[in-house]
Amino acid sequence: MAFIPQPKDPPRFTVIDETADWLVVDKPPFMEAHPSKPNGRPTLWDGLRGLLAYEIVNGGQVSIINRLDRETSGLTLVAKHRAAARELHLQMQGRRVEKEYLALVWGWPERETFTIDAPILRQGECMPSPIHLKQAVHPDGAAARTRFQVECTFTLETSNGNRFALVRAFPETGRTHQIRVHLAHAGHPVVGDKIYGPDEQCYLEFIRTGWTPELGSRLLLPRHALHSTVLRLPDAGLAWRTPLAPDLMSWAGENLLAALKTSII
Repeated sequence: MAFIPQPKDPPRFTVIDETADWLVVDKPPFMEAHPSKPNGRPTLWDGLRGLLAYEIVNGGQVSIINRLDRETSGLTLVAKHRAAARELHLQMQGRRVEKEYLALVWGWPERETFTIDAPILRQGECMPSPIHLKQAVHPDGAAARTRFQVECTFTLETSNGNRFALVRAFPETGRTHQIRVHLAHAGHPVVGDKIYGPDEQCYLEFIRTGWTPELGSRLLLPRHALHSTVLRLPDAGLAWRTPLAPDLMSWAGENLLAALKTSII
């Protein structure tokens, strides 16, 4: 019988839907998908191992299909056994899993809909970079394409700008940090983005000091404002939707609600 470790402080997430083959969960921000170091903080994988303990001791497994960054919130698809994982990964590779994200961005885009079709490369491969994982638009990179739709624009009085927008992103490829890179390339970086926002030094400072009031005044949010809002499996006729994360709604406040009016997010 397999031993299923139980985390001392089980991660909290919401199960949206479940079958014998998979489940869909709403991941909160600041939760890592997988363990990155021994004895680290409990992760989504740890919590799923506890939740699916019965399935695991009977031959099942935990396979996170669409892995979100630590700061990104929203819908995550999880396979419960090897056959389901293989099928869902094949659908991902064949671009038959449709994803939508919501992002709060700096500025007001000029067009209601726009597409960024720009290859992405790890920045350190084309120029010196103090951030190993930082990506950049570069002609030698891998093909990357994202469609965007502006849901609404709104204003907030902040120390470094007052124009913001809620943007829906439809990634057609799956490159590292793709949506964040493409929005920054378009001149509308995601609010709170430590790497692609106002200054990459914010990320380096955060690594050294953790979150500080000074970083707060420059970034406005302690995490990048990106949320996985829709997942679809067209082959199975399935779709799931979750609203913009509470912390992002709270930050944008009444001005965002007023701007949305009758829009459904």
